[in-house]
Amino acid sequence: MRVLITCRQMQNCIELFRPQFDERNIEIDMPAVVQQPSEEDLMAIIGNYEGMIAGDDPLTSRVLEKAERMRIISKWGVGIDGIDLESARELGIAVTNTPGVFGDDVADVAAGYMVMLARQLHRIHESVRDGGWWKHEGRVLAGSTLGIAGFGSIGRSVARRGWGFGMNVIAHDPNASAFDSDPIGDVESVSRDELFRRSDFLVLCTPLSEHTRHMVDSRALEQMRDGAFLVNVARGQLVDEPALVGALESGRIAAAALDVFEEEPLSADNPLRAFPQCVFGSHNGSNTEEGVVRASALAVDNLMAGLDKA
Repeated sequence: MRVLITCRQMQNCIELFRPQFDERNIEIDMPAVVQQPSEEDLMAIIGNYEGMIAGDDPLTSRVLEKAERMRIISKWGVGIDGIDLESARELGIAVTNTPGVFGDDVADVAAGYMVMLARQLHRIHESVRDGGWWKHEGRVLAGSTLGIAGFGSIGRSVARRGWGFGMNVIAHDPNASAFDSDPIGDVESVSRDELFRRSDFLVLCTPLSEHTRHMVDSRALEQMRDGAFLVNVARGQLVDEPALVGALESGRIAAAALDVFEEEPLSADNPLRAFPQCVFGSHNGSNTEEGVVRASALAVDNLMAGLDKA
């Protein structure tokens, strides 16, 4: 039996879990990955495997049609937007993910981004390294309004950090029950439009779906307060990047912190690079030693369970 592992974080810690594969005499293949393989890369090899631990791979209908032996796709992480679920279901391929494992890990990054944007710490750092002594009159987080799009485990963890900063927290989630499990502090449930209108800091934590794709478009950006900050630690496709460029050029949005982009890695000619007040990441918000082990353990358990059922 052969298993394909394309998730880079899973590859990095595979030795922790290799005994589980060896006990079942399962062969592991791990192709070199920067962010995710292409459709063409996957189509060329996916037919050789009974199981897969996937990262953000484009598991489209074209790819899955080649997966003639595939029984289980174990998604490492939460978002399954890259997987054609209907095709997988028609082909009898089970799909799982690892929800609830990254709340604190990603929220730490979101909180760090908020501080960096408000105080422009990255630019001060660059100035001092280059021999300068630049000073920036920043914004204080206490008393400002933190808006959170998506109130799952990550959104709730962001809220807790916002309360720690002394911020007023509002959130939008189409699932009303998401607010039932909040254990600390007060959060006001608002509509999506109200979230845009009232947020000084807007943090995107929501999954990508047909309802959230380009949720931050020109209309949403026009609703936001002048000088607001945008933080995206979820999916790049939540943001209409040309619309964001326009909002940054006009000053409508003071700055943005983007850990994710519509196309990854970020191209050298992407116009977002022109804004020094912005902060960019490498789709790395969940990448902590502890979070990687948690997600990997669950992904392996899901994989083995799927292989056993098939």
